[in-house]
Amino acid sequence: MDRNSIIGLVLIGLLFIGYQIYTQPSAEQIAVMKHQRDSVATANAREIRQADSLALLASSKTISTPGDSDNLNDSAKAELMKQQLGVFASSGAGTEQINTLENDLFKISFTNKGGKVRSVQLKKYKTSGGSPVLLMSDTASSFGFSISAQNRVINTNDLYFTSKQAGNTIAMQLNVAAGKYFEYVYSLGEEPYSLNYKVNIVGLNDVIAQNANYLSLDWKQNITPQETNIQNERIATTIYYRFPEEDVDFLSETSDKQESLKTKIKWVAFKQQYFTCVLIADNAFETPVVETSTDKTSEKIVKRLTASMDVPYEHKASESIGMKFYLGPNHYTTLKHYDLGLEKQIPLGWGIFGWVNRFLVIPVFNWLNSFNLNFGIIILILTIVVRIVILPLTYRSFISQAKMKVLQPEIKEINDRYPDDPVKKQQATMEFYRKAGVNPLGGCIPGLLQMPILIAMFRFFPSSIELRQQSFLWAKDLSTFDSIYDFPNHFSIPGYGDHISLFTLLMTLSTLLYTRMNMQMTSAANPQMKWMMYLMPVIFLGVFNRYSAGLSYYYFLSNMFGFLQQFLFKRMINEDEIHRKLQENKKKPVKKSGFQARLEEMAKQRGYKPAKR
Repeated sequence: MDRNSIIGLVLIGLLFIGYQIYTQPSAEQIAVMKHQRDSVATANAREIRQADSLALLASSKTISTPGDSDNLNDSAKAELMKQQLGVFASSGAGTEQINTLENDLFKISFTNKGGKVRSVQLKKYKTSGGSPVLLMSDTASSFGFSISAQNRVINTNDLYFTSKQAGNTIAMQLNVAAGKYFEYVYSLGEEPYSLNYKVNIVGLNDVIAQNANYLSLDWKQNITPQETNIQNERIATTIYYRFPEEDVDFLSETSDKQESLKTKIKWVAFKQQYFTCVLIADNAFETPVVETSTDKTSEKIVKRLTASMDVPYEHKASESIGMKFYLGPNHYTTLKHYDLGLEKQIPLGWGIFGWVNRFLVIPVFNWLNSFNLNFGIIILILTIVVRIVILPLTYRSFISQAKMKVLQPEIKEINDRYPDDPVKKQQATMEFYRKAGVNPLGGCIPGLLQMPILIAMFRFFPSSIELRQQSFLWAKDLSTFDSIYDFPNHFSIPGYGDHISLFTLLMTLSTLLYTRMNMQMTSAANPQMKWMMYLMPVIFLGVFNRYSAGLSYYYFLSNMFGFLQQFLFKRMINEDEIHRKLQENKKKPVKKSGFQARLEEMAKQRGYKPAKR
């Protein structure tokens, strides 16, 4: 073998070794693979348990199918239960018992079947039909751990616990033997709408499978309608979760999705339009899988929400897993009190829009609410406050529009001078504006600066639980649309809806009038742009028809105060004086800015000549 062959073999060997080292899984990947193997073992154990149960049923002389188990004698039933549940067989049958904990905010019922929360009644809230608001109702939710033990997968949701209550604490216990039990302990928390939840695992280290380093927690819930419009509920209902790095994320509200997060999370929330159920870990949940699904043919279920996650188990003689529930309204201040990012479930808008809501709108709104005023009056005062805040911007915009208006005759002369040369026309127009000291965008920039407040309000009102079921004038509920007429026989106009909202009509009409008034100030505007400005309010008529009445009411008030400001500005401002000052500006020498000089130099190099003054 020659030297080149030897070198080639050595290089191939080195590449092979390097590849093995490069593709070797990290410690984190090894842990994930081990977890996957544990999951496979759990699934296999479930199949073994089912096979054992079927074998026992097949060998029985009194029954041939699982549905006939009621015909078994007590001895056979006990044997079947033992085959299915192993050491947990004594908890396989029982009688349901209900325990309750309550305070002035909610009443929580617990069932010993599964040892879980049976229902949560929020005392200060009603559904749109006047019934109590119920969260986690027994018929609509499932909550329990899956335990791998004795080649079986035991689901606590199917077992009967022994319940003990002492004051504001309830203990639900699965007894295996003396000093061996699986226990839930519930107690009312100090924070509003909180329920402390602890899982105690005592003496089961030799019962739970040694290769099971996790306990799987499965939580499922069918969200039932609480509001007037189920469509609005669906686009606001989803699953939120927070990573340990304090990032909060969520599944899309508008499409069904399953997400395997493959990481740790601090909490997971089943968020509805105005209420939420949050499970918070003292440490963290691992490798969660979250999913939303919607049956649009059903009017009884908003969405189905599912979360499956793992809780570490270390096979100690005694272990405790600490958790906490938040079961209450999506109220910004209440959620923020927890300092866990729970308030980010409320869609206040991203970036600057969210900042406007958090640091301006919500503090002012809460301060006004402290006076126990009608919410229609609160929105009125809030509109005045916002209008005062943006008054300098509105005034500057009006002045700029007034300048453009008085210069329209001279602009028309320039347009007539260059009818077939748009480049020279543009150059002459810009030179004219520069000499007169007018910024043609001066009326647009203040308007753009007002947009964050307008968009912030668009997110605030539909998300504000304070407006829920609060009436004003003809609107029975400011959090949803105000219908003065419902079309008969389920008739619906495409793009508009099946009802007529009066606040939306008033908002649209006032917007059209406000647009017309502004167009009169800028008569030289592009005709196509004018057409678009009139069309947009009509398009929004269909959008806002199913939105919060409080939002349409706010925009209507804002337009009305805009009319008042325009009227006062016209009385205060002398257009002849503005024109005189602009003419004086044209006589003054204009100093070129460095930027403008560079632009003209670049134009010269390309063969263009600046317009003559």
